[in-house]
Amino acid sequence: MKRNHVFTWAVIALLGLIMPFTTMQAFADPQGRLTMFHAGSLSVPFEAMEKAFEAKYPKVDLQREAAGSQACARKITDLKKPCDIMASADYKVIDKLLIPQYADWNIRFATNQLVLCYTEKSKDADKIKANNWFDILMKKGVVWGHSDPNLDPCGYRALMVLQLAEKHYKQPGLYEKLLANRPKENIRPKSVELVSLLQTGNMDYAWEYLSVAVQHELKYILLPDEINLGNYRYDDFYSQAVVKVTGKEPGTFMEMKGGSVTYGITMIKDAPNREAAIVFLKYMLDPQGGLKVLKDQGQPPFVPSRIPTDKMKALVPGELQGLVEVKN
Repeated sequence: MKRNHVFTWAVIALLGLIMPFTTMQAFADPQGRLTMFHAGSLSVPFEAMEKAFEAKYPKVDLQREAAGSQACARKITDLKKPCDIMASADYKVIDKLLIPQYADWNIRFATNQLVLCYTEKSKDADKIKANNWFDILMKKGVVWGHSDPNLDPCGYRALMVLQLAEKHYKQPGLYEKLLANRPKENIRPKSVELVSLLQTGNMDYAWEYLSVAVQHELKYILLPDEINLGNYRYDDFYSQAVVKVTGKEPGTFMEMKGGSVTYGITMIKDAPNREAAIVFLKYMLDPQGGLKVLKDQGQPPFVPSRIPTDKMKALVPGELQGLVEVKN
């Protein structure tokens, strides 16, 4: 009996030594490499977030790869590249290409709108206005472009704006006339690549997100809400624009239907550094953290961020539950 009593106290003493260590481990700061693939239009705000996050968590090395959103998704699905977090300029890319095989949930965290960017060097820069931009783009000798619709949402959204402009301005054939003055070499893999072409004078006009125009101090034409894809109240009108892009499998296609610009983010199911990914997402979705960075960079965030259903919200890590609301 005495021996059992001694043994019991020995076990309690041992647990007393182990418990503080395991507790300390459970609440230890995240560390290691954290890999994120994200839309090129998020490069500037995510660079600012990276600096702030790594200053707070110096043991984490956030490695970001910017590309068109579809290209980001295909790094995961086709190239099988290790990835913790993916952020898309169009939440539908995550829905269509990653869920359910590679991701469980999709948080919508920001919006944007399309604008036509230019510089003082651009041809007819002194003449272009919100009511004649399409006439300028149809002029011979005017060089304009957009990103690749198969790789980057800004590319198919640019085409949607042109389709909607034809309807809004009641000019049959406008879409085809505009594209006739845009050679294929003016289509680039991602929208931010067009910024350097504008700045060097190698392109007169390019379709970009408003946030990108603000961040790079470009001149731009604001478009009516009916065609800029920036006002959810016009989603029914936007839905008339449809662009066919490459699908999940080689040789297949999928239709992207017009809608207000909405960014999405997810954590990949087999994320190599799940702990760090959750901590970063907790920072990014914080109204005083990453969402404030977006707002300061000219990109309106959703506060709180949104998720479409209770069922999907239940799949979100518990640490993030309080940062999202169910709203379609």
